[in-house]
Amino acid sequence: MYRLAIIGFGVVGQGLAEILLKHKARLKKENGFEFSVVAVSDFVKGAAYDPKGLDLAKVLALAKENRISEYRGAKTGWNAIDTIVKSNADVVVEATFTDIKTAEPAYSHFKAALKSGKHLVTTNKGPTALFFREVAALAKSRKLQFRYEGTVASGTPALNLAGLCLAGNEIREIRGIVNGTTNFILTNMEKGKSYGEALKEAQDLGFAEAIPDADVEGFDAMAKVIILAKAVMGADIEVADVARTGITKITLDDINSAKAEGKRWKLIGRVAREGGAVRASVRPEKLDVADPLAGVGGATNALTFSTDLIRNVTIIGPGAGKIETGYAILVDLLAINRTAPAVKKAAPKKAAKRMKKIRKPAKKAKR
Repeated sequence: MYRLAIIGFGVVGQGLAEILLKHKARLKKENGFEFSVVAVSDFVKGAAYDPKGLDLAKVLALAKENRISEYRGAKTGWNAIDTIVKSNADVVVEATFTDIKTAEPAYSHFKAALKSGKHLVTTNKGPTALFFREVAALAKSRKLQFRYEGTVASGTPALNLAGLCLAGNEIREIRGIVNGTTNFILTNMEKGKSYGEALKEAQDLGFAEAIPDADVEGFDAMAKVIILAKAVMGADIEVADVARTGITKITLDDINSAKAEGKRWKLIGRVAREGGAVRASVRPEKLDVADPLAGVGGATNALTFSTDLIRNVTIIGPGAGKIETGYAILVDLLAINRTAPAVKKAAPKKAAKRMKKIRKPAKKAKR
C-alpha cells in the first residue's frame, strides 16, 4: 500500500485523482498497485491531510470551489512543505506550476520530499531541467526514486521509450515537436490564418496562455530539450547552451514558400551527439513532407530517436491534457510499485524533526 501526497491540485493533480478514483480496482487487480491519497496541498485550493486516507471524490468536489481546507475530519492549514514533511506519505507527487528561471517553489518541494525519505514523481519541468543532476544524486543517496515521465511529452512515453525500449542502442540524436501549442499555431497558419489569428484561437481553446512567451518563444521546448539531453544522453547542458528561436517571426509568406518547396515549418527541439559533445537547439525548421514529423498536426507531440542499431524510431502522441498528463504520473507510480524495495518509514514527527536541520523557514512570497 503506497500512501500518496499530491502537491499542486490544478489540472494535472485533478487528472491523476480522477484516474485513481475511477480505476482503483483495476490497478489493484492488474498491476498489484494499492494506494491511498493521504494528503493534497494546493496554494489556491487549500490543503487536507488524513493519515488513513482522504476520500478523493470529496477532495475533487471541494477543489472546484477552492475549499479543500474545509475537508471535515482532516488536518488542514499546512503549506506545501509541511504537507510533504509531516505527512506519512511514501510518495510525493509534485504537480505545481513550472518556473524555468528559478525552478521555485517546486525545487524546494523536490528537496523536502527526498530529504524526508519519500519517493518523488513530478511533471514539473523547471527543477527537472535546471537541477536534474542534483535531484537525481540526492534520490540515489537516499535510495529513493525520482521519476519524471510527464515532463517531456505528457502521457506519451518518450522517456520510457528511450530508457527501456531502446536499451542497448546508442541514441545519437533526438529531434521532435515537443510543444503542442506552437504546432497548433503552425498547423493553422497552413490553413491560411495569420500568426495573430492562429495564436488567438490557441488562447481561446486554452492551449496558449494570455502571455504566450513560454510556448511561442521556445522556452517550454527548451526545458524539455534540456531534460532529454540530461536524462537520455547524460549531457551536462544548461539553459545558456541551448540555441533557442521561437516561431513569432514566421509569416504566412514563409508558410506558403515552404509549401511550394514541398516542405512544412515545425518548431523542432533537437539534441545530438557531435564529435564527442552533445548539442541542443530549439528552432523553426522546414521539414520535407516525407519526414514523419512533418505530418504531425495540431497540438500533438512527436519525437524521432536516431540510433545505431535500429536506425530511426518515431513516437507520436498527446503533449498535454488533464487525463494524459495524469496518466504520465500513474506510469511512474506503477514503476515505483514494481521496482522500489520495501523500506521502513520513519514516523512523521521524526521526519519533521530531521527536516528542521536541513531547511530554513520559507520566505513569504510578495504579492
